[in-house]
Amino acid sequence: MTVRRMREDIRAVKRRDPAARSTLEVVLCYPGLHALWMHRINHWLWTHGLRLPARWIAHWVRRRTGVEIHPAATIGRRVVIDHGMGVVIGETAVVGDDVLIYQGVTLGGLRSGQPARHPTVGSNVLLGAHAVLLGPIRVGDGAQIGACVTLRKSVPAGATVREEPIFSVRLPEDDGAT
Repeated sequence: MTVRRMREDIRAVKRRDPAARSTLEVVLCYPGLHALWMHRINHWLWTHGLRLPARWIAHWVRRRTGVEIHPAATIGRRVVIDHGMGVVIGETAVVGDDVLIYQGVTLGGLRSGQPARHPTVGSNVLLGAHAVLLGPIRVGDGAQIGACVTLRKSVPAGATVREEPIFSVRLPEDDGAT
């Protein structure tokens, strides 16, 4: 991980989060950024055969940041995990460049024994709070996945997916009585 990539990450956070007031604040107070930086180290360890240390560090990072990223997952550039508590990114997940991930997002697997068990997320994608993407699905570039959506099917580029209400409440008509 180079200083240039770290600066790129900091700029991405400042561009995407209006609450980010300074570079120092982002460096010191953004656990999603810390999790991504540590993931880069863990991913290097994993790909160089140092799997136990990579898993142990990932476990430690999860306890410190609330963000769980498997060391084998592939994460692109300028990814921002905003309010990252509860984010889970599985072993065979692939996340493209310039992706914005909110709290509670899960990129989870469905079946074991397959080479790709987790989602592939394109570039410039928004993953809303508590979105759950399951299995070897693809989310196309520029797609927006709304809050609390559960996806088990692929989504084309540029699509917007939002949760449909499970139930609706019909309020009684106003009869004028107070």
